[in-house]
Amino acid sequence: MEAVLVSEQKKTFYITTPIYYPSGKFHIGTAYTTVASDAIARYKRLRGYDVRFLTGMDEHGQKIQEKAAEAGKHPQDYVNEIAEAAKKLWALMDISYDDFIQTTQERHTKAVEKIFQKFLDNGDIYKGEYEGWYCTPCESFFTETQLVDGNCPDCGRPVHKVKEESYFFNMKKYADRLLSYYEENLEFIEPESRKNEMINNFIKPGLEDLSVSRTSFDWGIKVPGDPKHVIYVWVDALTNYITSLGYLSDDETLFNKYWPADVHVVGKDIVRFHTIYWPIFLMALDLPLPKKIFAHGFIMMKDGKMSKSKGNVIYPEMLIERYGLDATRYFLLRELPFGSDGVFSPESFIERTNFDLANDLGNLLNRTISMINKYYDGIIPSENLQSTEFDAALKEQAESVRIKYEESMEKMQFSVVLADLWTLVSRTNKYIDETQPWVLAKEEADKPKLGTVMRNLAESLHQIAVMLQPFMTTTPKRMMEQLGLDDKFLAWDTIETFGNTIPANIKVVEKGIPIFPRLENEVEIAYIREEMRGSVKTSQEEVKNETKSDENPEIPEITIDDFMKIDLRVATVTACETVPKADKLLKLQVDLGYEQRQVVSGIAKFYSPEELVGQKVIVVANLKPVKLRGELSQGMILAGEKDGILKLASVDSKLENGAKVK
Repeated sequence: MEAVLVSEQKKTFYITTPIYYPSGKFHIGTAYTTVASDAIARYKRLRGYDVRFLTGMDEHGQKIQEKAAEAGKHPQDYVNEIAEAAKKLWALMDISYDDFIQTTQERHTKAVEKIFQKFLDNGDIYKGEYEGWYCTPCESFFTETQLVDGNCPDCGRPVHKVKEESYFFNMKKYADRLLSYYEENLEFIEPESRKNEMINNFIKPGLEDLSVSRTSFDWGIKVPGDPKHVIYVWVDALTNYITSLGYLSDDETLFNKYWPADVHVVGKDIVRFHTIYWPIFLMALDLPLPKKIFAHGFIMMKDGKMSKSKGNVIYPEMLIERYGLDATRYFLLRELPFGSDGVFSPESFIERTNFDLANDLGNLLNRTISMINKYYDGIIPSENLQSTEFDAALKEQAESVRIKYEESMEKMQFSVVLADLWTLVSRTNKYIDETQPWVLAKEEADKPKLGTVMRNLAESLHQIAVMLQPFMTTTPKRMMEQLGLDDKFLAWDTIETFGNTIPANIKVVEKGIPIFPRLENEVEIAYIREEMRGSVKTSQEEVKNETKSDENPEIPEITIDDFMKIDLRVATVTACETVPKADKLLKLQVDLGYEQRQVVSGIAKFYSPEELVGQKVIVVANLKPVKLRGELSQGMILAGEKDGILKLASVDSKLENGAKVK
């Protein structure tokens, strides 16, 4: 009976991701949003909250109808396939969501019809005629003055003029009330810069009434009593946060329990819709507003925004398959400051994995397990202990980190949390160097101090493992297994004190297995770059939907001196074969005239080995050799690509092998 009472007294926590648009395969940017939301959901569960974690897909609209038609599929079949792919990805990434909503589900569509009718009944919606500029990919209307160089201000794509009958939501009616809410709830929008942008760019200049229906397509929820109108995307999409809880259904138990949401996690590109339209819709429904909208930045590449046409897209599956889920999750949440833009590069990913995970954490665990086995036959000491002069500093660091951790997690500052946690990892490694267990082990009189050192190392690793749980889903358990501790020691209350948590007679594993093997820098950096090039064309259609600016990128200038550093040589392909277990790679033997070389190239999807033999190619001859999938590559073959079609750079057959291309 007592357990039931404790359960009933749990505080609730409701967190949502955006519902993602099914425009293609999800890249690492989508994964970033979802992993960040998962981390805070896991943390709140760890702290005893009753958590509800929602994600899903936004499946209606003109763009979906058009893409399905191009694919020769019914829109429902089209979105269902992408939804299944999304669920598989989230399972691969161990995302602990409680509900996956699709806006084509009946539970949602029925509720949206009722919500729209409420707006009509309250006089918040009226029928008129809309004329303006429309961006199909963004599902957004813009005035002439909002366009940037005649294109969509959000994505840079072309817009087209639309004139049609439409229902409008009276935004002006709630503008003053929304502004007052901002002023009274200072933490409603984070980071604060996003709030200032909304006020100065949209609210103070005067809110325009919002078109909330369309008649030019029919893939969507029909307006009650006027079926030629389809309910426009933002009324349909944003309301998922309450329809998923059963709002206006026969059972509103979940809605009554979890609403208002504690935090909506969104990308900065959809802040306006979540911080202006959504609060106003809720005001019109006389419902409480969410407690917080947190708008994070983008994952950028060194050459700008991720773009399939640039060949710089990273998909999470590739990283997970080769480096493991925990290394991937750790990098995303450690390297990229949540709330700001961050940069992904192969170099930074490999460095984080090697230095933070293999060197710092993995080596700490291995050294500790090895010493406990060597000096105490694998039993963590618990008797006849004597303090050392370095114990207090370690314990103080552990306590300080735990307090900072709790404060930063509440602010969703994940990179700060992990940076602080790694100060404990570093401090524990330093503790080994300070206490010098190998010296203490030589003298019988020092054995009590040695026992204390071993116990403190185990205690510190226990603390680290517990605090890692929101970020890594398998490493904490593996650490505990090597320490001989079961899952009950992963509870948060087990780290509230340092030094007396681990009971007596606990035996560690006889030989610890490295949880993060060290990676060979150059090999792995080259591998990631090759995978990025290979992921350029997941589908031609996805490339066609890239922004206009991506099709005509701003190319950075170089000097003639920079260009002269590149040694381009004519060569003939003398032999070619596939690389085992690498469906994108071909291994070419090329004759440069003055020597024979092997080059590995990611062109297997575009050329068969047979058709390459005898061809003249251009080789970057002074590129540093690397290994790709275990094969030495001594250069690069030049090729050009557009709209998913790749062709090798051609050269006059009369040019001799070894001729320099200028």
